[in-house]
Amino acid sequence: MELPLVVGVDGSDSSLEAVDWAVDEAARLGLSLRLVHASLWERYEGGRPSFGTDRPAEEVMAQHIAASCAERARLRDPEVKVSSDVLPDDAVTALLHAAHESFALVAGSRGRGEIAGLLLGSVSLAVAARAVCPVIVVRGGEPNRQGSFGRVVVGVGDSTEGTAAVRFAFREAETRGCVLHAVRAWRRPAHEHVDHPLVADDAAGAHEERASALLTDVLRDAVRNHPRVEVRRQAVEGPAHKVLLDVSSDADLVVVGARRRHGHVGLQLGRVAHALLHHAECPVAVVPQRA
Repeated sequence: MELPLVVGVDGSDSSLEAVDWAVDEAARLGLSLRLVHASLWERYEGGRPSFGTDRPAEEVMAQHIAASCAERARLRDPEVKVSSDVLPDDAVTALLHAAHESFALVAGSRGRGEIAGLLLGSVSLAVAARAVCPVIVVRGGEPNRQGSFGRVVVGVGDSTEGTAAVRFAFREAETRGCVLHAVRAWRRPAHEHVDHPLVADDAAGAHEERASALLTDVLRDAVRNHPRVEVRRQAVEGPAHKVLLDVSSDADLVVVGARRRHGHVGLQLGRVAHALLHHAECPVAVVPQRA
């Protein structure tokens, strides 16, 4: 039995967009959907005796948020099995715990109460940087969120990392019936400076060939396991985060890996994933890879 797709909800517009995206994703993958709303009211209300029959306002609000999001999900696709929970914890802790029994976590790019103009909500950033399962932050324009471009992009890192991201991206492309665009960024070493243009072109060509060869090597198993997926490979000169930000404008999803080191505390998120989560023009999937 497949694990559910879990969505963090808080009633904000951003989380409602995440619910819509997650319903469509659950339908494509044949997964159930679990909506999680974190609220600390029980922690404080539960410790005090109550002789009244009125429910705390915080409890009423929490239950309303969870129920209204669940109703929205059912209306969007009645075929998707939907459940909802109100958990007595802070949002980050609740979602990180839920990650252990999730196919993936889905979150909006900003939550309720986030500072106006903030590029990415603190909850989404913390969860993407620490979760043990893939985390999708739903952002970008409506055409990107709706899957209008028929293209999933995966950023390919070194051959020793990012294989989990590649597998995730291929599965996404296959279930969507769309093209997989595999991108490897390359750069010339800072010490490599050649004045003669022909020599410079030869050096650039050598770097591009190595990047292309690495692409072929990293993708080999996934290509064999997903023969129906059309794959486009591209080796591009430039910083990886800028290259992927450029291609996000006409993508339905960008997938990147994030190395997780055993026993390491704090955020584990590389520069590329961090930049995409803040600035990408489409949803971003961060897939953990054990170092």
